[in-house]
Amino acid sequence: MADRDETPDERFDRNWNELLQELRVAQTGVQILFAFLLTLPFNQRWTVVTDTQKATYVATLLCTAVATLCLIAPVSHHRILFRRGRKKELVATSSNLAGVGLWFLWLSIVGAVFLIFEVVVGTSWAIGVAVAFAAAFIGIWYIMPTMKR
Repeated sequence: MADRDETPDERFDRNWNELLQELRVAQTGVQILFAFLLTLPFNQRWTVVTDTQKATYVATLLCTAVATLCLIAPVSHHRILFRRGRKKELVATSSNLAGVGLWFLWLSIVGAVFLIFEVVVGTSWAIGVAVAFAAAFIGIWYIMPTMKR
């Protein structure tokens, strides 16, 4: 693979911009999911959910909160480190945070899908669909790109 004709600073700027584009997509998804989850306990039907469903909800909400924390944190880091000559660290840390955030995002999505399926059609369907989605996330988000490395 041919190297780009860029200085280290230009490479860090390009990497930062590419990371920001990725984060914009992930942040939108996690924010929509978080908003949905935050409204659930205020729904009239919430009073009839089981203890297991409540536990699933809490675990999913916590995963979504961690995903939100990690996927939005690079903005705060950038604001604090802006014009301090720390772009290399910023890119590395933000990339790691994005990776952790994406991990928790797919766990959140699987948890939300499981919860909805369990309430709507029952536990057996919920388990099957959640396992299928977990496998799909692992396959599409991690295995496929790793194989293409």
